[in-house]
Amino acid sequence: MQFSFDENGNEILPEPKSVSEINDYIKSLIEEEMLLQDIYVKGEISNFKKHISSGHFYFTLKDEKSEIRAIMFRAYSQRVRFKIENGMKVVVHARVGVYQQGGSYQLYVDTIIPDGIGELHLAYEQLKAKLAGEGLFEEENKKPLPRFPKRIGIITSATGAAVRDIINVSIRRYPLAELVLFPALVQGEGSSSELIRALEYFNIEKCVDVIIIGRGGGSIEDLWSFNDEMLARTIFMSKIPVISAVGHETDFTICDFVADKRAPTPSAAAELATPDINELKSTLNSFAQRAINAFSNTINMYKDILSGIEDSKVFKKPLSMLDTPRMHLDALSDKISFSFEKNLSDKKNKFSNINGRLVALNPMAILSRGYGALFNSNNEIVNSIDKINIDDKIKINLSDGSINAVVMSKERGK
Repeated sequence: MQFSFDENGNEILPEPKSVSEINDYIKSLIEEEMLLQDIYVKGEISNFKKHISSGHFYFTLKDEKSEIRAIMFRAYSQRVRFKIENGMKVVVHARVGVYQQGGSYQLYVDTIIPDGIGELHLAYEQLKAKLAGEGLFEEENKKPLPRFPKRIGIITSATGAAVRDIINVSIRRYPLAELVLFPALVQGEGSSSELIRALEYFNIEKCVDVIIIGRGGGSIEDLWSFNDEMLARTIFMSKIPVISAVGHETDFTICDFVADKRAPTPSAAAELATPDINELKSTLNSFAQRAINAFSNTINMYKDILSGIEDSKVFKKPLSMLDTPRMHLDALSDKISFSFEKNLSDKKNKFSNINGRLVALNPMAILSRGYGALFNSNNEIVNSIDKINIDDKIKINLSDGSINAVVMSKERGK
């Protein structure tokens, strides 16, 4: 460093730079270095924050020795399909820039992917774990499929192989069902919204008994529309049973887990939604034959009963069945007559005895033999001379009348 002095020997200092000038200079140095304007950086996420109003991502990338701050503006952050969490190892594509106001340099990120695992696969696993935790995959929430659907709703591409497979299988198995197609995009931008709109239409109109939603197989990118969170929630809220038929047998999407039934292919979905009419015919024929056999057996049973009645004694000689009851009735009649006559004779004898006793005790009978009955003036019978006095008026009852008299005298018997 060179020093300058004035005429008095004082050191002349160079013109000082402002903080802004220094930061501007460093910014220009960094941003003119092309290597720093197109770089990939890997590290571990920490201090992650999503700004509520702007939607920007703020975080720090670190390794075991160092760290660097990073920002991802909303235009890029809204394209991230997985949930960013602290501790996640990622690879970012960015440029190095200087935040002049804070005097710090940082990464300006436009792309972020998980380190060692695909972005879509991570997003799929995260959403799967989230919805499973909320109970959207629980068996108790699954709706049963109708056994004999009148109308089947189909949500898929109108030109794909899936719709042809569903139509062919449905017509072959159960031609009685009407098929209602709601054509929709099954991949690409806006496809999830169309699938959701189709589900909402069927639920609002209530025009079908079961819904098949699906497409043929493909890569995870091709099938990504069926991993949409809002689509999964719409399927869960559907009042109409939903069969998911996405991809081939080894492919699973979020729709497969949340739907009421999962079919490995569109053709298999059509088989789940429809009964086999040939099996139904066979079952009906079996029931009809069983009914005919049962009816025939019943007829034969009653024929045997009628034959037995025709051969029975009561049917051939019905009056002979009355012989024993007649004799029994005669015996009962004789027994009743004998009992009645004996009872009447006993009653007559008893009456005669009582009558004889009554006749013997009749006072009039005594009077007819020359006796009389003596009564005082009070019409009381007199049976002792102590109950009557001289000059008392008395009445004497005889068998054929009475005599009124006055007591002249009385004499006690010896």
